[in-house]
Amino acid sequence: MISYATLGTADPGRAALFYDAVLAPLGQQRSYADENMVGYKSAAQPEANSTLWICKPFDGRPATVGNGCMLALAAETREQVQAVHAAALAAGGANEGAPGLREVYGPDIYLAYFRDLDGNKLAVICRAKG
Repeated sequence: MISYATLGTADPGRAALFYDAVLAPLGQQRSYADENMVGYKSAAQPEANSTLWICKPFDGRPATVGNGCMLALAAETREQVQAVHAAALAAGGANEGAPGLREVYGPDIYLAYFRDLDGNKLAVICRAKG
């Protein structure tokens, strides 16, 4: 059910060094890094998607407990992404990004963002083609 998790940081380079060491015994390796984020995935499954991201909060505010953190739910179809997003809004959640392709993350990344009633940010993501 969970696709990936994010944790906020003020310094991705410093965080990368920390998580390189902490996650190595678990068989996780750095799979992506830039000035804003670093990603990790299983060393035993190099074809798998990254499952943990450490990043500067996208809203530009300081990283705090919660800011920069987001739980992503895995969906098998784009229709599921749409249904989950619609259900969240119908139940009183807040829209943080309508369902759609996010090609900046990859050619087939289809997702939506929302906040629950407590303000926690979640995503629902489908990685399947078309």
